[in-house]
Amino acid sequence: MELFLLSNGKLSGDSQPLGYAHEQIKAMFSARNITSAVLIPYALIRTDWDAKALELEDALGIKVGSIHHAGVPSEAIEQAQCILVSGGNTWMLNQMLHEKGLIVPVQRAVREREVPYIGWSAGCNVATPSIRTTNDMPVRNSVVLPALGLFPVQINPHYIDAHISGHMGETRDERIAEFCAVNPSESVVALREGSMLHVSGNKLSYYSAKGEGFKVFRHGLETQEYQDTRALSGLVPFQCI
Repeated sequence: MELFLLSNGKLSGDSQPLGYAHEQIKAMFSARNITSAVLIPYALIRTDWDAKALELEDALGIKVGSIHHAGVPSEAIEQAQCILVSGGNTWMLNQMLHEKGLIVPVQRAVREREVPYIGWSAGCNVATPSIRTTNDMPVRNSVVLPALGLFPVQINPHYIDAHISGHMGETRDERIAEFCAVNPSESVVALREGSMLHVSGNKLSYYSAKGEGFKVFRHGLETQEYQDTRALSGLVPFQCI
Protein backbone atom coordinates (compact mmCIF):
# COMPACT_ATOMS: atom_id res chain seq x y z
CA MET A 1 0.00 0.00 0.00
CA GLU A 2 1.21 3.50 -0.84
CA LEU A 3 -0.32 6.39 1.11
CA PHE A 4 0.78 10.01 1.30
CA LEU A 5 -1.33 11.68 3.99
CA LEU A 6 -0.51 15.38 4.06
CA SER A 7 -1.75 17.93 6.56
CA ASN A 8 -2.13 20.62 3.92
CA GLY A 9 -1.68 21.34 0.24
CA LYS A 10 0.63 24.34 0.36
CA LEU A 11 2.98 26.02 2.78
CA SER A 12 3.18 29.79 3.03
CA GLY A 13 5.36 30.96 0.18
CA ASP A 14 4.95 27.79 -1.88
CA SER A 15 4.23 28.47 -5.53
CA GLN A 16 3.11 24.91 -6.27
CA PRO A 17 0.69 22.54 -4.57
CA LEU A 18 2.27 19.79 -2.45
CA GLY A 19 5.61 21.52 -2.91
CA TYR A 20 7.06 20.40 0.41
CA ALA A 21 6.46 16.74 -0.52
CA HIS A 22 7.53 16.86 -4.17
CA GLU A 23 10.79 15.00 -3.59
CA GLN A 24 9.08 11.99 -2.00
CA ILE A 25 6.08 11.97 -4.34
CA LYS A 26 8.11 12.28 -7.54
CA ALA A 27 10.52 9.59 -6.37
CA MET A 28 7.53 7.30 -5.97
CA PHE A 29 6.25 8.24 -9.44
CA SER A 30 9.62 7.37 -10.93
CA ALA A 31 9.92 4.07 -9.07
CA ARG A 32 6.43 3.00 -10.16
CA ASN A 33 6.54 4.49 -13.68
CA ILE A 34 3.44 6.58 -12.98
CA THR A 35 2.54 9.01 -15.75
CA SER A 36 -1.05 9.93 -14.88
CA ALA A 37 -3.42 10.38 -11.97
CA VAL A 38 -7.13 10.82 -11.27
CA LEU A 39 -8.07 13.82 -9.15
CA ILE A 40 -11.04 13.60 -6.77
CA PRO A 41 -11.84 17.31 -6.27
CA TYR A 42 -15.22 17.07 -4.50
CA ALA A 43 -13.96 18.90 -1.39
CA LEU A 44 -13.38 22.05 -3.44
CA ILE A 45 -16.51 24.19 -3.21
CA ARG A 46 -15.28 27.55 -4.57
CA THR A 47 -12.44 26.36 -6.81
CA ASP A 48 -12.66 25.32 -10.46
CA TRP A 49 -11.97 21.58 -10.61
CA ASP A 50 -10.34 21.63 -14.03
CA ALA A 51 -8.08 24.49 -12.99
CA LYS A 52 -6.98 22.49 -9.94
CA ALA A 53 -6.23 19.47 -12.14
CA LEU A 54 -4.10 21.60 -14.45
CA GLU A 55 -2.27 23.14 -11.50
CA LEU A 56 -1.44 19.70 -10.13
CA GLU A 57 -0.45 18.46 -13.58
CA ASP A 58 2.03 21.28 -13.93
CA ALA A 59 3.39 20.84 -10.41
CA LEU A 60 3.74 17.06 -10.42
CA GLY A 61 4.82 16.54 -14.02
CA ILE A 62 2.21 13.89 -14.83
CA LYS A 63 -1.15 13.93 -16.60
CA VAL A 64 -3.98 14.75 -14.15
CA GLY A 65 -7.65 14.36 -15.03
CA SER A 66 -10.56 15.27 -12.78
CA ILE A 67 -12.97 12.46 -12.01
CA HIS A 68 -16.01 14.67 -12.61
CA HIS A 69 -15.51 14.15 -16.35
CA ALA A 70 -15.89 10.37 -16.02
CA GLY A 71 -19.25 8.99 -17.09
CA VAL A 72 -18.85 6.23 -14.52
CA PRO A 73 -16.59 7.49 -11.70
CA SER A 74 -15.86 4.01 -10.36
CA GLU A 75 -14.40 3.01 -13.73
CA ALA A 76 -12.01 5.96 -13.59
CA ILE A 77 -10.72 4.64 -10.27
CA GLU A 78 -10.40 1.13 -11.67
CA GLN A 79 -8.19 2.48 -14.47
CA ALA A 80 -6.19 4.95 -12.35
CA GLN A 81 -2.43 4.77 -11.95
CA CYS A 82 -2.62 7.12 -8.96
CA ILE A 83 -5.39 8.76 -6.92
CA LEU A 84 -5.16 12.40 -5.80
CA VAL A 85 -7.71 13.62 -3.26
CA SER A 86 -7.85 17.37 -2.77
CA GLY A 87 -8.33 19.40 0.36
CA GLY A 88 -11.37 21.57 0.94
CA ASN A 89 -14.50 20.70 2.88
CA THR A 90 -14.27 17.20 4.36
CA TRP A 91 -18.02 16.80 4.84
CA MET A 92 -18.72 17.53 1.18
CA LEU A 93 -15.93 15.26 0.03
CA ASN A 94 -16.99 12.29 2.13
CA GLN A 95 -20.64 12.67 1.16
CA MET A 96 -19.75 12.74 -2.53
CA LEU A 97 -17.50 9.69 -2.22
CA HIS A 98 -20.48 7.79 -0.86
CA GLU A 99 -23.00 9.24 -3.32
CA LYS A 100 -20.76 8.47 -6.31
CA GLY A 101 -20.18 4.90 -5.13
CA LEU A 102 -16.44 5.41 -4.76
CA ILE A 103 -15.72 4.10 -1.26
CA VAL A 104 -15.24 0.45 -2.21
CA PRO A 105 -13.54 1.15 -5.57
CA VAL A 106 -10.94 3.37 -3.89
CA GLN A 107 -10.42 0.86 -1.09
CA ARG A 108 -9.90 -1.96 -3.58
CA ALA A 109 -7.63 0.10 -5.80
CA VAL A 110 -5.35 1.04 -2.91
CA ARG A 111 -5.40 -2.23 -0.99
CA GLU A 112 -5.59 -4.81 -3.78
CA ARG A 113 -3.93 -3.13 -6.77
CA GLU A 114 -1.61 -0.96 -4.67
CA VAL A 115 -2.62 2.23 -6.49
CA PRO A 116 -0.92 5.15 -4.69
CA TYR A 117 -3.24 7.46 -2.75
CA ILE A 118 -2.17 11.06 -2.17
CA GLY A 119 -4.55 13.06 0.01
CA TRP A 120 -4.12 16.41 1.68
CA SER A 121 -6.26 18.16 4.29
CA ALA A 122 -9.77 16.81 3.60
CA GLY A 123 -8.17 14.13 1.43
CA CYS A 124 -6.12 13.11 4.44
CA ASN A 125 -9.20 13.11 6.70
CA VAL A 126 -11.20 10.73 4.51
CA ALA A 127 -8.35 8.21 4.41
CA THR A 128 -8.99 7.45 8.10
CA PRO A 129 -11.84 5.39 9.60
CA SER A 130 -14.15 8.41 9.89
CA ILE A 131 -14.26 12.18 9.50
CA ARG A 132 -15.08 12.81 13.16
CA THR A 133 -11.75 14.64 13.66
CA THR A 134 -12.10 17.10 10.78
CA ASN A 135 -11.95 20.83 11.48
CA ASP A 136 -14.58 21.64 8.84
CA MET A 137 -18.21 22.65 9.08
CA PRO A 138 -20.93 20.16 8.02
CA VAL A 139 -22.18 22.32 5.16
CA ARG A 140 -24.78 19.79 3.99
CA ASN A 141 -27.83 18.56 5.87
CA SER A 142 -27.16 15.00 4.75
CA VAL A 143 -23.78 13.92 6.13
CA VAL A 144 -21.88 10.64 6.44
CA LEU A 145 -19.22 9.94 9.06
CA PRO A 146 -17.58 6.63 8.05
CA ALA A 147 -14.79 7.18 5.53
CA LEU A 148 -12.27 5.10 3.56
CA GLY A 149 -10.40 3.58 6.51
CA LEU A 150 -7.15 3.16 4.56
CA PHE A 151 -5.21 4.40 7.57
CA PRO A 152 -6.45 2.85 10.84
CA VAL A 153 -6.06 5.85 13.19
CA GLN A 154 -7.93 9.15 13.22
CA ILE A 155 -5.93 12.17 11.99
CA ASN A 156 -6.40 15.85 12.72
CA PRO A 157 -4.72 17.84 9.91
CA HIS A 158 -3.86 21.54 10.10
CA TYR A 159 -3.13 20.96 13.80
CA ILE A 160 -2.14 24.04 15.75
CA ASP A 161 -1.47 24.33 19.46
CA ALA A 162 -1.10 28.11 19.56
CA HIS A 163 -3.36 30.11 21.87
CA ILE A 164 -4.90 32.99 19.95
CA SER A 165 -5.22 36.15 21.97
CA GLY A 166 -8.85 37.05 22.64
CA HIS A 167 -10.20 33.64 21.55
CA MET A 168 -12.44 32.32 24.31
CA GLY A 169 -13.51 29.06 22.66
CA GLU A 170 -11.92 25.66 23.12
CA THR A 171 -8.40 25.12 21.83
CA ARG A 172 -7.64 22.40 19.30
CA ASP A 173 -6.11 20.32 22.09
CA GLU A 174 -9.31 20.59 24.09
CA ARG A 175 -11.47 19.58 21.14
CA ILE A 176 -9.36 16.52 20.40
CA ALA A 177 -9.34 15.63 24.10
CA GLU A 178 -13.15 15.75 23.99
CA PHE A 179 -13.11 13.29 21.10
CA CYS A 180 -10.86 10.93 23.04
CA ALA A 181 -13.05 11.21 26.14
CA VAL A 182 -16.13 10.24 24.15
CA ASN A 183 -14.16 7.54 22.25
CA PRO A 184 -11.65 6.28 24.85
CA SER A 185 -10.52 3.32 22.75
CA GLU A 186 -9.43 5.56 19.86
CA SER A 187 -6.34 7.69 19.29
CA VAL A 188 -5.79 10.83 17.21
CA VAL A 189 -2.64 11.81 15.33
CA ALA A 190 -2.31 15.59 15.08
CA LEU A 191 -0.37 16.76 12.01
CA ARG A 192 0.99 20.29 11.83
CA GLU A 193 1.24 22.24 8.57
CA GLY A 194 3.95 21.00 6.23
CA SER A 195 3.95 17.45 7.57
CA MET A 196 2.82 14.06 6.37
CA LEU A 197 2.57 10.37 7.13
CA HIS A 198 3.85 8.09 4.39
CA VAL A 199 2.92 4.42 4.13
CA SER A 200 5.04 2.54 1.61
CA GLY A 201 4.48 -1.19 1.53
CA ASN A 202 4.48 -2.16 5.18
CA LYS A 203 6.52 0.80 6.42
CA LEU A 204 5.18 3.98 8.02
CA SER A 205 7.35 7.09 8.15
CA TYR A 206 6.86 10.74 9.09
CA TYR A 207 8.16 13.89 7.43
CA SER A 208 7.94 17.55 8.39
CA ALA A 209 9.21 20.31 6.13
CA LYS A 210 9.63 22.49 9.22
CA GLY A 211 11.32 19.86 11.35
CA GLU A 212 8.36 19.78 13.73
CA GLY A 213 6.87 16.73 15.38
CA PHE A 214 3.37 15.32 15.50
CA LYS A 215 1.24 14.69 18.57
CA VAL A 216 -0.67 11.60 19.63
CA PHE A 217 -3.80 12.05 21.74
CA ARG A 218 -5.08 9.16 23.88
CA HIS A 219 -7.69 9.30 26.61
CA GLY A 220 -6.20 9.18 30.08
CA LEU A 221 -2.61 9.52 28.83
CA GLU A 222 -0.37 12.55 28.62
CA THR A 223 -0.23 14.00 25.11
CA GLN A 224 3.30 14.00 23.76
CA GLU A 225 5.12 15.14 20.64
CA TYR A 226 7.13 12.76 18.47
CA GLN A 227 9.53 13.00 15.55
CA ASP A 228 9.16 9.47 14.21
CA THR A 229 6.39 6.93 13.91
CA ARG A 230 7.67 4.50 16.53
CA ALA A 231 5.18 6.21 18.83
CA LEU A 232 2.44 4.61 16.72
CA SER A 233 3.68 1.06 17.16
CA GLY A 234 0.78 -1.01 18.45
CA LEU A 235 -1.76 1.40 16.92
CA VAL A 236 -1.07 0.62 13.26
CA PRO A 237 -0.25 -2.60 11.38
CA PHE A 238 2.89 -1.12 9.83
CA GLN A 239 6.59 -1.17 10.58
CA CYS A 240 7.08 2.23 12.20
CA ILE A 241 10.34 4.01 11.41
